[in-house]
Amino acid sequence: MKTHKIQISTKTKKYSIFIGSKLIAKINKILSSQQLSFSKILIVIDKNIPSKFKSKLIKNLKSGVKKTYIFNANERNKNQRNVDLIQNILFKNRFNRDDCLIAFGGGITGDVVGYCASSYKRGIKFINIPTTLLSQVDSSIGGKTGINNSYGKNLVGSFYQPDLVVSDIDVLKSLNSREVICGYAEILKNSLLESYKKFKYLNKNFNDIINLKQPFIGNAILNSCNLKKKIVQKDEMEENLRKVLNLGHTFAHAYESYLGFSNKLNHGEAVIIGIKNAIEFSNQCKLLKNKSYNLIRNHVDKIPLNKSFKQLFKTKNIDKIISFMKSDKKNNSNNINIILIQNFGRIKTNYQIDQNTLKKFLISELNK
Repeated sequence: MKTHKIQISTKTKKYSIFIGSKLIAKINKILSSQQLSFSKILIVIDKNIPSKFKSKLIKNLKSGVKKTYIFNANERNKNQRNVDLIQNILFKNRFNRDDCLIAFGGGITGDVVGYCASSYKRGIKFINIPTTLLSQVDSSIGGKTGINNSYGKNLVGSFYQPDLVVSDIDVLKSLNSREVICGYAEILKNSLLESYKKFKYLNKNFNDIINLKQPFIGNAILNSCNLKKKIVQKDEMEENLRKVLNLGHTFAHAYESYLGFSNKLNHGEAVIIGIKNAIEFSNQCKLLKNKSYNLIRNHVDKIPLNKSFKQLFKTKNIDKIISFMKSDKKNNSNNINIILIQNFGRIKTNYQIDQNTLKKFLISELNK
């Protein structure tokens, strides 16, 4: 795949996203092209990344004194304790605001390191090198950073745009099928937000995309990144339009929180279940017509997900799930705000639902 460069321009920062093959080997050239150089660099490395990619990045980074920190990336470690551990390295080594933090890993690593960068001395340079499909198409773009706590997912964080994003598609070959499916969840969501044409492309090329075949996977990543670019540039701080990106996520975050961010259900899998919930509820509310509903539902059913809402939860769990949904950061009233779909490219962002109606819906989903 040839290298693609996407320019992001928000009110707070302008930066580039590079997407292509063999980019880790070219990292020094990319930094030079963006006029980025640093006296000190701390690379926070997801421990799940194969060693050959770790050594390649360290070897090809020519700029500055390099420190590394291996991060055990999982949702339970996406917390303040690990933020403190990383920032303590910055303090001990006297990093200043012109030095750099690099996240080298999936979305969890990017979220934690981005938050560290935003809050260390009120902002240090930050480069994101996402290594999972999910992070390449979603979390590395747009400047959302965050950590979890006992009240829910991503409830502590900041909007902090990176100085550079480098997405090397070759790293994706190291992912297992579960990780690929997780990334596909966001690719599917983005097609629903954009148009029937983009959805039709996924529907036609589904097997080639989840098997990471070119040019299909490259096109799917580019389409997702370009959509997110358009949305983030119009609404950097999620005041209105950017809320569409949360389709399925109010459900998904509550499920992850209820399960204690365990390995039973990771983010992408939760999003797939959340999208199922959202299209079902949209159809029941007469927002989403049967023809579009059936197209989406049939596509979602093709995704090889080895878990379901009914397998994971019971009726007695619903009240607690709803309490997590009430804690969602998009809520601003006693009702719960969920994102629904009216058709391809038409999303309803402020649908207010009372908890009794939501409870009836979730119990009906369990009893199907």
